[in-house]
Amino acid sequence: MDIKSTDIKNLREKTGAGMMDCKKALTEAGGDSAKAEKLLKEWGLAGVEKRAGRATNEGRIFLKEGSGKAAIVELACETDFVSRNDDFIKFGNGIAAKIFAGASAVSLESEVKGIASVIKENISLKRVATVTVATGEMIHSYMHGDGRIGVVVKIRSDKPEALAKPEVTAFAHDLALHIAAFNPVFLDQGKIPDAYKAEQKEIFLKQVEGDERMKGKPEKIIEGILVGKMKKLMADICLLDQGFVKDEKLSVAKVMADIGKSAGATLSIAEFLYLRVGVSN
Repeated sequence: MDIKSTDIKNLREKTGAGMMDCKKALTEAGGDSAKAEKLLKEWGLAGVEKRAGRATNEGRIFLKEGSGKAAIVELACETDFVSRNDDFIKFGNGIAAKIFAGASAVSLESEVKGIASVIKENISLKRVATVTVATGEMIHSYMHGDGRIGVVVKIRSDKPEALAKPEVTAFAHDLALHIAAFNPVFLDQGKIPDAYKAEQKEIFLKQVEGDERMKGKPEKIIEGILVGKMKKLMADICLLDQGFVKDEKLSVAKVMADIGKSAGATLSIAEFLYLRVGVSN
């Protein structure tokens, strides 16, 4: 049957369903718009596209870890109420399992639309990442705040057998807690782009120049203040420079070196991921 494009357009505007779904419904309904609308509702498709433009600032982080691999997913929704919905949580865990198994985010879009039609909110697969290990590496994942924050950290050792020692596994857990609490931006200063450093130094210089107390101060004094400000910034944003969550007088790097010495190995942080609902890193 030949379905008019104007009928498809009118049905889409009325129901919010996709163009191809509207055409399919009209075809099965023999061109009857009312019957086609009923079919779309039965299929759970009416309203999905209309909801797609609504803000998704709530949601939940989902983790799947095992066999030297971890998957982390942010599934976004509109309301905190839905983020605590059992169906939403079950679906999110299923998505994380599929990403862990090798599925791509694109291949799961139809499933996401399906749960959106059931829950009646705009739902989106916002961020997806996987981490795998090689010989001499271990993964530890951590969920915080009822699914609001998810962390995956990968630790490397020059002696693989050391990764199984209790002090190392305990450190991996504490490190994941630390990342969840302090949200480092970079691993170390070597990972910071030069342009970012230059921009921050320029901002600090403007702040110092605008401070009346700094008027007439020697250039050497001002440079010293800038160095201090940059050092503090590095300690704030670089994981290895941050004060450790269990003893902020010691840096993460120092604690890791001490743990490595105790375990008879040299430890390093190969990679870390931090996902927080509604916040882009």
